[in-house]
Amino acid sequence: MSNEDEFFDAVTGLDSDESYEGVSEASFKDALVFDSSSQKNNGSVPQENGIKKHRTSLPAAMFSRNAVSVWSILKKCIGLELSKITMPIVFNEPLSFLQRITEYMEHTYLINRACSLSDSIERMQAVAAFAVSAVASQWDRTGKPFNPLLGETYELTREEQGFRLVSEQVSHHPPVSAFHAESLAGDFIFHGSIYPKLKFWGKSVEAEPKGTITLELLKHNEAYTWTNPYCCVHNIILGKLWIEQYGTVEIVNHRMSLMRALKTVGTAGAFVRQMASPDTQNGPGEC
Repeated sequence: MSNEDEFFDAVTGLDSDESYEGVSEASFKDALVFDSSSQKNNGSVPQENGIKKHRTSLPAAMFSRNAVSVWSILKKCIGLELSKITMPIVFNEPLSFLQRITEYMEHTYLINRACSLSDSIERMQAVAAFAVSAVASQWDRTGKPFNPLLGETYELTREEQGFRLVSEQVSHHPPVSAFHAESLAGDFIFHGSIYPKLKFWGKSVEAEPKGTITLELLKHNEAYTWTNPYCCVHNIILGKLWIEQYGTVEIVNHRMSLMRALKTVGTAGAFVRQMASPDTQNGPGEC
């Protein structure tokens, strides 16, 4: 395996103290403040009027990134592999990648809508909307989730949205995460695997999310597949961090192989869509 395929969270000979220059003790204490309400009911899921209540925010505040200079770290790493550079923890978000995967299911209602539609074109439209809906939660999120341990799993059941999901880290080098979700009513199965390959371009970091996503609509005996768009975080050295999604998402209905939807995700979230057969020569038309 080549070095560029390796992926590490933090492996380097740099002084860890220097990596956190400018982060005060007070900021660490602030970030460790825990929401005591999450400890109610002896650790069980919080209840509100007898109904399970899921959290809407994380129990700890985020560290401030303003006090950390990325350039002060990178200038000491000349000649080192990017994958082995230690970055301050403030550039991670307090979630594992397995948890981040579950955000696919935030817009499950689009799958339920596709299941209820009798027209195949309308089903494709609903599936295409679901395929790119995961991009919405990444707007202005420039933090990197933590790498799961090999064999680590995460499970989530949401009765009110009608699904359950389990994800697992199935490979460490390269890092590959697999997930499987299904409808509690038996309407659909959603599964796939993701290998986020990182590339450093000097002023930005690009993530290529390799892997295929599959959605099966059991009632209609249909299977749809697609791949995720590229993700790029800009201004990692100077300026305000901002995130961009780009690339072409091709959604294929394998039961009706002559149908597909192409969505081009561009700068600032511009979307272009086309409903066409595989032999279409014209470029995508505007929405």
